[in-house]
Amino acid sequence: MNFELITTDKGSNARAGKITTAHGTIETPIFMPVGTVGSVKAVTQDQVRDDVQAQIILGNTYHLYLRPGLEVLSLAGGLHKFNGWDRPILTDSGGYQVFSLAANRKIKEEGVVFQSHIDGSKHLFTPENVMDIQRTIGADIIMAFDECPPYPSEYRYARKSMELTHRWLDRCIQRLKDTQPAYGHEQTLFPIVQGSTYKDLRKASAEYIASRGAAGNAIGGLSVGEPENEMYEMCGLVTEILPEDKPRYLMGVGTPWNILENIALGVDMFDCVMPTRNGRNGMLFTWNGVMNIRNKKWATDFNPIDANSECFATRDYSRAYLRHLFVAGEILGMTLASIHNLAFYLELVKEARRQILAGTFATWKTGMVQQLKTRL
Repeated sequence: MNFELITTDKGSNARAGKITTAHGTIETPIFMPVGTVGSVKAVTQDQVRDDVQAQIILGNTYHLYLRPGLEVLSLAGGLHKFNGWDRPILTDSGGYQVFSLAANRKIKEEGVVFQSHIDGSKHLFTPENVMDIQRTIGADIIMAFDECPPYPSEYRYARKSMELTHRWLDRCIQRLKDTQPAYGHEQTLFPIVQGSTYKDLRKASAEYIASRGAAGNAIGGLSVGEPENEMYEMCGLVTEILPEDKPRYLMGVGTPWNILENIALGVDMFDCVMPTRNGRNGMLFTWNGVMNIRNKKWATDFNPIDANSECFATRDYSRAYLRHLFVAGEILGMTLASIHNLAFYLELVKEARRQILAGTFATWKTGMVQQLKTRL
């Protein structure tokens, strides 16, 4: 993997760059649709590629390990061939999913013993076998195995968790040195900065992660319930430490305005289930603000969902029709809303990149954040 930093905005730390992988090029800042089990919910790969215009998607190690399982993925030749996606893929190591199984897992130095949410069977994730699993999945960018502490966390717990994440990282790095990619293309490891919302821990973790010399770095443990201002504070602190010549990935974030604020802090990559999850529930993100398409006010509104968008789902269907689909319980409504939201997120980061290249991002961002928060 190669990262080229093209320019930094004059009025902020926002950056425009380019990531080159074995499966294609990614222009940053970028948003990655979440395809947890190898699919973006309710949306086909063709739609993700052609209508959403996604440059990279995300898969999840925990879910793919449980089903379809490693044997199927190996026989298929990896996730790219299994799901028909020929562009870059990033896999989350499963650390966050294990965190979310708090009642059904036990963390120890070796790794994490957890119970499957599917059938209750017991499994062990270690830094070593999580690297092996991601080798089998075959993603272009793979994540180190980490512990994601809950919010709020006591200082002592957050520190122990961070230190464990660092020890696990070293084991991940060693495992990758001792093994080879399964399908002939390079896989790039991103370590993950932790430390909860404690400044000294975040600083220490960012410094440790930076010292490992990885080709890219991630920021984890945010957007887990903390106030937005704390997220921005922690992210800003970390981006001041992580290397400028490496891409920075903020995991699991977030709303359109979260993304713009964190781009301004120097983040390059984002992912979140919000566009599809909220879309399936009738919440749409638009250039003019947020709309609940189920509201009766849209019943006779025959305007396009968002006249400022280039996406067919937004341009060719009216608000009234989409509301009708939701009220009638038609699956097509969830698909169109998901495509719309994903396309909007990709258009948003594309416009942010254009503004960065033009040197006008900081001014544009200030007005846009307020506009995006408007309830329509």
